[in-house]
Amino acid sequence: MNILALIGSVILGVVLVVSIKPTTKTIQLFLSFSGAYLLSITVLHLLPEVFESQQKNIGVFILVGILLQSILEYFSKGAEHGHVHIHLHANKIPWLLFFSLSLHAFFEGIPLGAADNKLLLWAIVIHKIPITVILFIFLLNAKLAKKGIYLFLAAFALMSPLGMALSKKMTFFNQYHIEITAVIIGIFFHISTAILFESTQNHQFNSRKFIAVLLGFIIAFLSV
Repeated sequence: MNILALIGSVILGVVLVVSIKPTTKTIQLFLSFSGAYLLSITVLHLLPEVFESQQKNIGVFILVGILLQSILEYFSKGAEHGHVHIHLHANKIPWLLFFSLSLHAFFEGIPLGAADNKLLLWAIVIHKIPITVILFIFLLNAKLAKKGIYLFLAAFALMSPLGMALSKKMTFFNQYHIEITAVIIGIFFHISTAILFESTQNHQFNSRKFIAVLLGFIIAFLSV
């Protein structure tokens, strides 16, 4: 079921673009909601889990996650939080974007293999839907071949399940589950805060965005 949910989030993002063609404002609202939900699950659920272990230097691993995501964003140009600033030539797949997004998705799946964490699963699923929508629209506008676009998205959809499957099979991931989760927390901190801050234009108050963020916080709080 976890694998189906992860793959289904990407499929749903594609279906939303093909069927209803969401507007930029709608995408931004959903993105704000997903960022708030992801940040809330990270703060309310994942942080207490890693600090309850009372292991030393957990904060260092969180910082490593933030730095790691910063490096990935250098190549993806912000696709993980809904901003893609890459100029493409037709019929050329953006390989740097593909590899950075794939690594990001792979890392997201690793904690799911070490523990059956439904809250984290749904946080990732909710996060991946608007990202897939934005990525799919970007690739369509770049006028890439349809076959290449769908292969790109299919490979992207399989990365989180692959991370989850490998973490189940390899004892290394179970042995260092707390440290790895701390790294993922750093990644989530970076992404969620970027979504919340960058989705506000000219630092002006937006009531619809505020409601979307508030809903994300409330639903995450009630889920924990």
